[in-house]
Amino acid sequence: MQACGDVDASEFDRPTVTVSAEIPVRPDQLFAVLEDAAAWPRWLTSIQKVTWTSPEPKGIGTTRTVEIGNAFVVNEEFIAWETNERMAFRFTDCSRPVFRQFAEDYRIIGTDKGCRLTWSVLARPRAVPESVLKLARPVLALTLRRHLKRLREYVTVRYGR
Repeated sequence: MQACGDVDASEFDRPTVTVSAEIPVRPDQLFAVLEDAAAWPRWLTSIQKVTWTSPEPKGIGTTRTVEIGNAFVVNEEFIAWETNERMAFRFTDCSRPVFRQFAEDYRIIGTDKGCRLTWSVLARPRAVPESVLKLARPVLALTLRRHLKRLREYVTVRYGR
């Protein structure tokens, strides 16, 4: 495994990309989906399998392993955890030398019609200069919006909304 650089939650002040969506379920229901290892591959199609590797209760420092297609495996550590409001993780290491740093932040705010999810990604690939990454941001944002649409559809069916 190739070690990835440390990331702390304050670095989400300047993410690579951030997208948001209205989700028609309660914040606790959306958070339950994000905690559900079996749910991730259903809406985030690049993920093949998620395995929690820490004992309960989940929180800051919790770990999991994620298989991303046939491409690679990553180990993650949660760097923020506020039940029903926020979870953020960073890659600690990766089976391929893809990222210098990588982290994701999921923030949930309750609304009159359910909740609003804001998803921020911090990506610093090893072999991609910042200038090229800047050009790729619109494509990454489009990809994340597609995944958010799938998440919205998944939770809507799961909770009968």
